[in-house]
Amino acid sequence: MDAHAAGRDGERGLRKHETTVERQSGRELVVTRLVDAPRHIVFEAWTRPELLRRWWVPPSLGMSFITCEADFRTGGTYRFVFGHPDWEQPMEFFGRFLDVTPPSRIVWTNDEGGDAGPVTTVTFEDSGDQTLIVIRDLYPSKEALDAAIESGTTGGWSEQFEQLDELLVTLGGEAKR
Repeated sequence: MDAHAAGRDGERGLRKHETTVERQSGRELVVTRLVDAPRHIVFEAWTRPELLRRWWVPPSLGMSFITCEADFRTGGTYRFVFGHPDWEQPMEFFGRFLDVTPPSRIVWTNDEGGDAGPVTTVTFEDSGDQTLIVIRDLYPSKEALDAAIESGTTGGWSEQFEQLDELLVTLGGEAKR
């Protein structure tokens, strides 16, 4: 099994929650991360486009959101368009929501990859003032997952979760007001 983890803030020497990315089978990649916020706030950060824009793109990629449209309901659709200074054309990601069960689960398709796109299931497990996020990407074949790993598209989760952590601190403060 392939696995890697990240979780130390070198500047401040603080232990952060670890992000794990692990190949569970020939077709499935699983990402887990514990975050310091109640489940309903974490779910909100995942399902409000104006919040998703603030944490979804890993900074090291140099990309920016151009469009973030999402109808977070079962049967709804999404469309994310990203730009990069080196690209001639923006990159588009789109699909549909197969299941949205607040505040515990979101399942969506990744249709931009055609038949090679995974189905993503995210669960939010309540742990008091913390939430365990489990992301499962189920690819249609071993070859499709191999190609995703080789392209590097499965490697930005630690950065994304660091940005989510920062947003959750802000949202937690707003919720207490």
